[in-house]
Amino acid sequence: MTFDEDFRDRGVVITGACGVFGRWIARAFLDQGARLCLSDNRADRLAETAAELGAEGAEHLTHATELTDAASIAALVEQVRAEWGAPDIVINNAGVYPSGFLLDIDADEWDRIFDVNTRAPFLVAQGFARTMIAQGRAGSIINISSGAARKMRKSVVPYCTSKTALDRLSRGLALELAEYGIRVNLVEPGFAAGSEVSALTQDHVEAVTASIPLGRASRPEDATNAIMFLCSDAASYITGANLAVDGGNSIGSLAVYQSKKTAL
Repeated sequence: MTFDEDFRDRGVVITGACGVFGRWIARAFLDQGARLCLSDNRADRLAETAAELGAEGAEHLTHATELTDAASIAALVEQVRAEWGAPDIVINNAGVYPSGFLLDIDADEWDRIFDVNTRAPFLVAQGFARTMIAQGRAGSIINISSGAARKMRKSVVPYCTSKTALDRLSRGLALELAEYGIRVNLVEPGFAAGSEVSALTQDHVEAVTASIPLGRASRPEDATNAIMFLCSDAASYITGANLAVDGGNSIGSLAVYQSKKTAL
């Protein structure tokens, strides 16, 4: 998909840039001529990812950001401010998806999930919105959510809860930043295995994929096309929206509890 130079020389910040979706998002914007700031807490992987993408020139930035640390997030914001003045687009992509029953999870793990999935997007959005306002730059913030925000799942209740909170936060940001021309939207990507941060068993991967109504896992272009649309001029009147790009995974179950399993 092309966007008629919408993203040429635009500054795009992506957290969790070394992950599966982070790399897909980075590649999509890079192919449209954007400047990238790749953020991840894995400093060694940042250099590898930048090299893999071909985003190593002076116009591109990297930052080893620890999203559980407010000072580290502030340093990310300051680096971008010093180099670019302000970004045009911010993608809060980083997230953790640990599995565990509520009776087994301790307070530290609960706090970590919310620190990364909810608190960090708030601090990242707040910091960059301030720089955008100071520079008089209208722009777009995308928070990466999940169908889990609307569909509770046993053994990942803290994750579901953190994404529900992110949904509310995003709509609040959209409301309060609208007067500055900063749009805030959510995208719910479909299922894609391969995360190094939140590893999944093969049984889990097969079970989830089998339950997706459209019958497959997410491809690189699926969520990225939605993200880029929402950041483009074509979506200039859209803010506070939530776009699910998940093959129907969040709308219901494919399970049929009767002897006849198909319609035909």
